[in-house]
Amino acid sequence: MTQTDSRPQSPRPYHELDISSSQFWSQTFEERERTFARLRADGGVTWHPPLADGHPGGETGFWAVTRHEDIVAVSRNHQVFSSAEGVSVTPLPKGLEQKTSFFLVMDPPDHMTFRRLISGAFTPKQIGRIKAQIQADAREIVRGLAGAGEIDFVAECSTQLPMRTVSDMIGIAPEDRDAVRKAAEVLFAGPTEEDLSSGMDGMAFVERQVQVLREAAIEIARERRRRPKDDLMTNIVQAEIGGRRLTDDEIGSFMVMISTAGNDTTKQTTSLTALTLARNPEQKRWLMADLPSRIDRAVDEFVRHGSPVMNFARIAKVDTEIGGTTIRAGEKVALFYCSGNRDESVFDRPNEFVLSRSPNPHIGFGGGGIHFCLGHTVAKTQLSVLFSELLTRVPDMEVGEPEWLPHRFVHGIKRLPVHVR
Repeated sequence: MTQTDSRPQSPRPYHELDISSSQFWSQTFEERERTFARLRADGGVTWHPPLADGHPGGETGFWAVTRHEDIVAVSRNHQVFSSAEGVSVTPLPKGLEQKTSFFLVMDPPDHMTFRRLISGAFTPKQIGRIKAQIQADAREIVRGLAGAGEIDFVAECSTQLPMRTVSDMIGIAPEDRDAVRKAAEVLFAGPTEEDLSSGMDGMAFVERQVQVLREAAIEIARERRRRPKDDLMTNIVQAEIGGRRLTDDEIGSFMVMISTAGNDTTKQTTSLTALTLARNPEQKRWLMADLPSRIDRAVDEFVRHGSPVMNFARIAKVDTEIGGTTIRAGEKVALFYCSGNRDESVFDRPNEFVLSRSPNPHIGFGGGGIHFCLGHTVAKTQLSVLFSELLTRVPDMEVGEPEWLPHRFVHGIKRLPVHVR
């Protein structure tokens, strides 16, 4: 790949394999994986130009970390690899990333302070309360699918449960949930042509959706301070560490983060798994032979094989090494979870969908360390409950060909036609 005149001078040659262009990311997951496999074989840490269509500013490139072992090592070493300068591989305006990522773009001690404040909402008691509501929501969603005929599975099923769960946890009123769901989806999928029909700039439209989410949470937070309830928002506004409580602005940022992180990971895993089960009937038969005892193990393979979150980034604080490769202070390190989850040195038959896989040390929720997904238990509960309902109540869905979501961060399906008897 040639270097354009407008790009700052790279300190070293770029790798010959392209993972930065729009053309690369327009390929299928399997086609991209063939490139990542070659990068894993070629040392696992390689230098590439900034991703196309970003806002590179002064960025000259990034290090692609593609091996499972190296991704885990970087993830667990926050002393050397910082999140405070941003976690997006695609270069973004810093202000937007701070508004949408909250404590994901913090290092200790700030990160740990906010994580402790939020983690109080994920105690066993709260998870138990959330699970009961997830089960009720999943039953209602799947009941509505039975006999529906031709539908878009993404719209009618995958999208529904994650944002119902977030709305239940936060306390979003039923009449406001559709607007909140649409706002959260825009942050991942981007605005549609219809969204921009008024002539509004795409970035301005995204920022408006961020504000929709922030204002919804701030309004509820103020109400919970006056009238507490048994919900996540009450826990958040009452949580205190050393006299420190979350401000309205911080609660707004938290809402944006949980609406996106708590939405698209589960949503896309649901769509990807529905498609993959249809394409692997022998795996579906294995699962249904003893669904109650096998579903939890299967969920880990849903996430590994789907790899809905494909990457995150860190910035090296000091000169260091990854797998024998020298990384200079200030350089971006891209952690490609989609590649690590296919690492042949860790997973037998890595490209196959094997629901009985055990152990399954996937990195679908991150590579460990202080940024490991706080809501992973809720996500796995949603997937377990929803697929238990789907496979019990509508086991014979006919799944058509997907329309893929073009994205550099999320591996997902935009539309999935299914026929439900």
